[in-house]
Amino acid sequence: MSTRLDRLLKAIHPDVTLRPILDRAGTAINSFPFPDVIITRFDQFKYLLVCFHQHLEAKILKIESMPKETVDFHWSRCYQILIQIYGPNGEKAAFDMVRTNKAGGLREVINKFTDAAVQNYASNEINAKISFYINELTVDQQLAAGKEYTEKYGHLLPNEYTESGGIRVQANFAKVLEKHVFILYDLAKSANMM
Repeated sequence: MSTRLDRLLKAIHPDVTLRPILDRAGTAINSFPFPDVIITRFDQFKYLLVCFHQHLEAKILKIESMPKETVDFHWSRCYQILIQIYGPNGEKAAFDMVRTNKAGGLREVINKFTDAAVQNYASNEINAKISFYINELTVDQQLAAGKEYTEKYGHLLPNEYTESGGIRVQANFAKVLEKHVFILYDLAKSANMM
């Protein structure tokens, strides 16, 4: 008989949460009309990334027609993703890659941008399911679920999480559950590469 934890892990499995978003993101990349020329001006880069972001979001969220927002509205969202990827001054680092066509150029920037957006969308869905699950548990049930997780999946975690009876798993249970999805995804990805 499956436990509540088993049902949650099935609901947040990468095949349910991450892969569908990745597939739709792949469709977005393949259907976007990228320019055949090297972009040399920042305003061109900004506009292209905003257009791509709108296209990506429409595909990921399965929205036929996105509401028209200003370039600045969408740029602020693009900017946050670039900072997430490349750190402070991420927009400058990305533009420099595109402008010089070095380190993979536009294609590399778009791929990393897409990966970060996919992770953000998947994390939102995963966190919502985890929050709903945890909020329905009493404190004792949460501790028992943390122990159950450690017994069943502790081998996936670093030793410092599982030592002392898995106290770190119990203390950071929601974060461990979120990481679980990405651990499984990375394991499957590395298994396919071999």
